[in-house]
Amino acid sequence: MLLDLELGGRKVQIRDLEPADEQDVLALFDAAEDWFTAATGGPAAPGDVQSLYYGLPEGAAFEDKVLLVITVDGRIVGVIDAVLRYPTADACSLGLFLIHPAFRRQGLGRLVASALLREPAVRDCTHVAASVAEGWQPGTGFLADLGFSFEAPRIPTNTHRNLGPGERPVVPARLRLDTSAH
Repeated sequence: MLLDLELGGRKVQIRDLEPADEQDVLALFDAAEDWFTAATGGPAAPGDVQSLYYGLPEGAAFEDKVLLVITVDGRIVGVIDAVLRYPTADACSLGLFLIHPAFRRQGLGRLVASALLREPAVRDCTHVAASVAEGWQPGTGFLADLGFSFEAPRIPTNTHRNLGPGERPVVPARLRLDTSAH
């Protein structure tokens, strides 16, 4: 996937995550320590980039996994982990939508989310499932601004990893898509 966008005169690109991106994504993870601490109770771990490749919810098909990076003027400033056709055939599940702290609250997330929701890969989706760590206001605000509704917090499940000692419950969020616009 490759999308070219523009935000405030800056070139924004959404493209597939490639193995050569590992160091840049690791630097993004280090910069986003606030998110990792809120979500897992600690900073990013050395294997977190590699785990993006094999982290898949139970029952999801590997071929439906989508890993993307967001670049601004060629610099990786975001990463997205999603699974199409999960948890149902008409859904998309968002595992991670992380923006570098220096690029938050500038419209980048909304621009990228809006562009991706117009893509053919999600045209058959009627809803998007996401979650946010309980108390993580930047994520809750972002999802709310996009129109997501929230459910009661719960302990993360189907993570295929050991939960961190300070890991918070997650707040499931759902977005109904207007399929008539497709």
